Amino acid sequence: MKNLIVALLTLPLVLLGVHQSMGNSDRAGALQTMPAGSANEQRFTVPSDDILRHRLTSLQYHVTREDGTEPAYDNAYWSNYAPGIYVDVISGAPLFSSVDKYDSDTGWPSFTRPLEPDHIILGVEQKYFFNRFREVRTRLSDAHLGHVHEDGPPPAGLRYCLNSAALRFIPLTELENEGYGAYLELFK
Repeated sequence: MKNLIVALLTLPLVLLGVHQSMGNSDRAGALQTMPAGSANEQRFTVPSDDILRHRLTSLQYHVTREDGTEPAYDNAYWSNYAPGIYVDVISGAPLFSSVDKYDSDTGWPSFTRPLEPDHIILGVEQKYFFNRFREVRTRLSDAHLGHVHEDGPPPAGLRYCLNSAALRFIPLTELENEGYGAYLELFK
């Protein structure tokens, strides 16, 4: 019965093309490398879980691998408005830009759209037999980033509300050195 209720609740989102996020047990079969898009020639990779446990802070691991949420107003990027891009803390894949960042008064970094839509997937986070939010995950590393809401500013009306712990900020002055020089055009 539970599966029938979940299926009926998620059917409208499936018909709209929203992907259901993978559960923790499904992550082992996720893609492990991604060729770079038009932005640059580097490849983005996902380290093993053992390496991630040592490389990431406990909060970063909890947010990205255990679908956690960091505290509002007590995170690295909620009030960062410096020019630059935000990349996946696990793989380095480019995700969002400061050009699309705005103050949503939520205490988390919020964006109107992704920098590279192909690098993220939208899923349905299921809690207690009902769908809570549309979850935002990275396509390559399957990291939990946050959620997307339909209360953002025009024109799309979307608010990608993310966890700073899932992101790494690369300032405009470091884009070239870090291999993201193709994104310099955004800031001209």
